[in-house]
Amino acid sequence: MAAAVLSSPSLPLRSSFLGSKLSNRGSSNRSSSCVLLPFRKNTRCAVDMPHEGFTAKFPRVNVWNPYKLLGISTYASEEEVWSARNFLLSQYAGHERSSESIEAAFEKLLMASFKNRKKTKINLKTRLKKQIDESPPWVKNLLSFIEVPPPVIIMRRLFLFAFMACWSIMNSAEAGPAFQVALSLAACIYFINDKNKSLGRASIIGFGGLVVGWICGSLLVPIIPSFLLQPTWTLELITSLVVFVFLFLTCTFLK
Repeated sequence: MAAAVLSSPSLPLRSSFLGSKLSNRGSSNRSSSCVLLPFRKNTRCAVDMPHEGFTAKFPRVNVWNPYKLLGISTYASEEEVWSARNFLLSQYAGHERSSESIEAAFEKLLMASFKNRKKTKINLKTRLKKQIDESPPWVKNLLSFIEVPPPVIIMRRLFLFAFMACWSIMNSAEAGPAFQVALSLAACIYFINDKNKSLGRASIIGFGGLVVGWICGSLLVPIIPSFLLQPTWTLELITSLVVFVFLFLTCTFLK
């Protein structure tokens, strides 16, 4: 009985010791899963922190004005807009909403710039047309004989007459440019006839361009400074170069 009495008080002591040991072990396990974050007043578990908490968020996400959102002035150039956009995207690349707001503001400015350019072109055409309508009758009649062909046709004919001019310069020491001028006149008549379907009118316009070009060349040659001309260039060669220019303008822009 004495042994039983002596052994009975040790049972609650042993159970209380085991309970405190288990509670200490549980508290140690819970403390290992939590980390004290710096600059925080409360202790939070690292697994409870969302991933977006570590990414920078753009502070002007809800700004409606695209200039203020990108941090540029209203008079900023296109290069400044591109540089601001690239800089902000590099700073806030990890935040999806920030990147979307930056791209949206950039697209607004890009579309506004495109519309302004289009309006400028339309205004220039409108102003030019208005000036033509307000010009005197003789100017309207003169402009009625002029048309602008597609750029491809202009470049092809420009190449042809430039080739004739270079050929005349390279062959100036052996013979005059009469052959090249004759070929250029034939080409001019062919182009005008192809456009108007009238060989007689094409011939008159072609010969008229030749005569006007020769007269203008003869008058312009004495005015040109001598240091701009080569010593081997003759008066006939320089005049023929002016003729090539007039034949090109005649067959390209006249109706």
